[in-house]
Amino acid sequence: MAGWVYFLHPPRDDFAATMTDEERAVWGVHFERLKRLLAEGTLIMAGPTLGDVNTGIAVFEAPDEEAARRIMDEDPVFAGGFARSELRPFKLALLRGRDERLEIPRARLSSAA
Repeated sequence: MAGWVYFLHPPRDDFAATMTDEERAVWGVHFERLKRLLAEGTLIMAGPTLGDVNTGIAVFEAPDEEAARRIMDEDPVFAGGFARSELRPFKLALLRGRDERLEIPRARLSSAA
């Protein structure tokens, strides 16, 4: 299964602090959908960046680009025109809980000293 990331670009800076009631409701549906995708094993991780620019990030698995685009496009914030989307292939190289015990080759250790 291939990895994908979609970026959620909100309509304005400082979006989290300035949401309208309608936007807050749609983002609530968006969050419930992400929780469902996580429970189903599709979503790997998701969350917003903090500060003045609140770009959202969702890392997930899909068999191909068509399926990945469908997952992204069905997000209610995109379907309703509340945010701009961006899809890219993604390779999960290191993951806490999975990769802490990777051995570092001795040659690398001695050259770093």
